[in-house]
Amino acid sequence: QVQLVESGGGLVQAGGSLRLSCAASGRLGIAAMGWYRQAPGKQRELVATSTIGGSTNYADSVKGRFTISRDNAKNTVYLQMSSLKPEDTAVYYCNARSFWGDDFWGQGTQVTVSS
Repeated sequence: QVQLVESGGGLVQAGGSLRLSCAASGRLGIAAMGWYRQAPGKQRELVATSTIGGSTNYADSVKGRFTISRDNAKNTVYLQMSSLKPEDTAVYYCNARSFWGDDFWGQGTQVTVSS
């Protein structure tokens, strides 16, 4: 099992920035970590992912504004969010995928962007 603890959400004005953190612990063997989000009434969607090899992937809606990074020594993944828009408002979930294809999720952290 992998436990994920997120932090860093909150309320910010449009155009502002936030940084989310997610620390993993437990029986690791993590191949990739990333962030997903779910807005009210919408399905959960991918925001950004990062593999242990350093490859990254972003949703088109956040490219150029969000940056995902990892500290493999600390088993921590970060999401730096800049130029935030009201449509970025959602609960953001940290995800870890093991080498065996198992998915683990954090409890979620609320990000609210006011206009």
